[in-house]
Amino acid sequence: MYGASAMGIAANEAAMANPPHLTAAFVMVARSNTYEQSSFMGGVFRKELNEDWLKRQKAEAVLQEIFKHAVHDEFYDRADMSKHWQQIHIPIYNYGGWYDIFNQGNIDNFVGQQANAAAPGKGNQKLIMGPWGHGNLEEVKYPANAGIGAFGGSTSLELALRWFEYWLKGIDNGIMKEPPVRYYVMGDVNDSTAPGNQWKTSPVWPLAIKSSSYYLAPAGTLTESTPAKKESFDTYKYDPTNPVPTIGGANLFLKKGPMDQRAIGDRTDVLKFATPSLLAPVEVTGRITVELWAESDVTDTDFTAKLIDVYPDGAERLVLDSAVRARFREGFDHEVFMKKGQVYKFKIDLWSTSLIFNKGHRIAIHVSSSNNPRFDPNPNTGKPLRADSETRVATNSIHHDRLHPSRALLPVVRTTTETSRTQ
Repeated sequence: MYGASAMGIAANEAAMANPPHLTAAFVMVARSNTYEQSSFMGGVFRKELNEDWLKRQKAEAVLQEIFKHAVHDEFYDRADMSKHWQQIHIPIYNYGGWYDIFNQGNIDNFVGQQANAAAPGKGNQKLIMGPWGHGNLEEVKYPANAGIGAFGGSTSLELALRWFEYWLKGIDNGIMKEPPVRYYVMGDVNDSTAPGNQWKTSPVWPLAIKSSSYYLAPAGTLTESTPAKKESFDTYKYDPTNPVPTIGGANLFLKKGPMDQRAIGDRTDVLKFATPSLLAPVEVTGRITVELWAESDVTDTDFTAKLIDVYPDGAERLVLDSAVRARFREGFDHEVFMKKGQVYKFKIDLWSTSLIFNKGHRIAIHVSSSNNPRFDPNPNTGKPLRADSETRVATNSIHHDRLHPSRALLPVVRTTTETSRTQ
């Protein structure tokens, strides 16, 4: 079986059924988990992805089914591939993109099936991740060596033909002698001499990298130094009727990719934290997490985070973004509402990337409470999803002191000769 997006999902579904005549699959840009990767992210409904797609399929009625299961339950178990990896017996080539709507799906399926699938699938999985989206990227063009994404045709088809020649015809074309993982390390697109914008390989994923902490600090700074202040925080008001607009990212129908976030404007409900200019390039390869210590004057709200590559000319290129709904901070299968005046810890999973922040660039984290229509704006009422049209304005605070060390966890690839990277 071969296919991208819905057809790739169909191939995954078939593999979970373990049919006797299915020999191999080539799965492009497909999820591994419906709740966390397709319907929701961090418990926040993926509005742009679901509403627009279902309307085009004339299947809006499915939305009500999604809303009924906003709290994770057994409804999602059948399509959660992590619960079925051991039933899969075929080798699958996972073909994904760093800016794709299902970025983490291909990665998780490769990792899970490589370790847990039945023979001959176990140990015979492949993964390729390139600088691609679910369609063409905007504003940025990577070098010709970047290849073409799942919808470009030739590159993926040639690779799939080699895969099927080996597994269906027994032709030893060398594909199984290649490392299991091939990934594109993105870099500065304005400097042809900059590191990155090249392919690398690995026998395993994720790479054996310990995450480095970049702490949010006063005056919009991002630093590797642990917070020292006894009390430090930033406060903003989030109005659901005036949400932060989506600019780029892993979208389906909206413009996508590493778009310049300056188009959002100078909003008071967006907090920006950035390192000084880098003295040396910094490679980040792997899964990104942002931990926020935050409070609100409402029982439920959202927190969003973006990883940004700030170019010397000031362009704020989006790398990854995600969100978390406060009521799901302790798990997607139950709701725990906030109390006014209490500070809580939130983890925002931004999924994965591979990028070298070039010398002279800055690493930035943008924090807010909305990103519309990528994510459905939280009305701040604490009511069930889409219960009514009521909204409230929330006063939200992000703490960054020694007791509340809000930070980004970045898998920084370090070398033995590395010295200080910031000034």
